[in-house]
Amino acid sequence: MNWRLRPPASGLFIALITFSISTGAITAATASSTSPSTKSGLQQARWAPSVTVTYKDGTITFKSNGIPNHARQKEYAVPNDGARVPTASTAHATADPTVGQSYNFTFSTNPKKALKTTIAGQGPIGVLISGAVLFNPYEGDGSTVALSSNFIVKDSGGNKVAFLDSCNGHPTPRGQYHYHGLPTCITSTIDAVKGPSHLLGIAFDGFPIYGDHGLNGKVITSKQLDLCNGITSATPEFPNGIYHYVLLNVADSRSSINCFSGSTDK
Repeated sequence: MNWRLRPPASGLFIALITFSISTGAITAATASSTSPSTKSGLQQARWAPSVTVTYKDGTITFKSNGIPNHARQKEYAVPNDGARVPTASTAHATADPTVGQSYNFTFSTNPKKALKTTIAGQGPIGVLISGAVLFNPYEGDGSTVALSSNFIVKDSGGNKVAFLDSCNGHPTPRGQYHYHGLPTCITSTIDAVKGPSHLLGIAFDGFPIYGDHGLNGKVITSKQLDLCNGITSATPEFPNGIYHYVLLNVADSRSSINCFSGSTDK
């Protein structure tokens, strides 16, 4: 995975991030089993207007400005300078700092399971249909679970301001909006109340990402998932079944993807 960060331009933090399937730290020996092509399922996804997806030679390229197509808070609690894992005493309220990014990710539409899993590190680990990115469950120290450490601060007017919004997301201090768990503000628009979860996005190994309801509409629990939050089952977009990740509506380390089950080789 190659990361190239451009310096701030006109006061904005612009990140050009290119995912290389053949290089980078995410490596593992490829198992013999492969999943069906994800192209047909991804074509059914309800991508936000700000998202551009193109298909070519067994790949999908995702481009977005990183700003989600749903409402955000007017203010967020952000860490004070030097606070790696903020708390109510080391954070302050500020106007929503979200700014546009320049995302350009290319994934295989023929993802492969690997013999060994790979840790999902800091920063983006997947993309969602809203145009924003998914992070792992943790804050900057790699151990503090974001959803279990949500807190409130007060702004200058005495109003309560949350660290994480109701969609389980927030911007970094430099404006990169991201999720740490199930984005309920998205699932509420694409899923029926008692129906199955529909496709939410793509993980960096190419496997699809879903919400926490199975094809029968029942809630999926962590006991049904592997350690990476993955499961092989039928979904609305893949009725014959496919390995996919599940974001759980929980305030613990199973809220997001902890590791990649797939190979990064095409």
